[in-house]
Amino acid sequence: MELFEKTIEKNYVYEGKIIKVRRDKAALPTGKPCTREVVEHNGGVCVAALTDNNELLFVRQFRYPYMEVILELPAGKLEKGEDPFEAGKRELEEETGNVAEKYADLGKFYPTPGYCGEIIHLYAAWNLTETHMHLDDDEYLEVERIPLSKAVDMVLSGEIVDGKTQALVMRVAEMQRRGELGGESK
Repeated sequence: MELFEKTIEKNYVYEGKIIKVRRDKAALPTGKPCTREVVEHNGGVCVAALTDNNELLFVRQFRYPYMEVILELPAGKLEKGEDPFEAGKRELEEETGNVAEKYADLGKFYPTPGYCGEIIHLYAAWNLTETHMHLDDDEYLEVERIPLSKAVDMVLSGEIVDGKTQALVMRVAEMQRRGELGGESK
């Protein structure tokens, strides 16, 4: 069975600083016309930074769409054309004041594939060295160290609600359990 839908026409209805919104005319695999609404986003990065004590570095920050403070792994948006790995290194230092000697690329995360084209690139980082934070003028956050095993429990209990953080915590924990994390570097 053919699953691919064909874009007939792209119609931008909003172009902001972070996102663009389109209402496209498309064709289903049968050829029947349909409308698709799409949020365009440059994508982002998320980094699971492990300390020598097997703790993850988290940040707590206010997230306006939810009107609450959220516990997340360090993350940030990509500038157009920016290399995701370099962005991950930048975000780790900006938000936590740490740089890592070793990194592992853990793939991609599609947060909301039903309507948004955002792709978040996932990384693990270890052999950390503390430097200092470089927060943006509009960025306010607190850094928190949480043991990996506790972070897994927090994901399972629903205490950590951020999707990219949930996926990355669980992936790092399982890779570490299998002995697959720690020997590779980028």
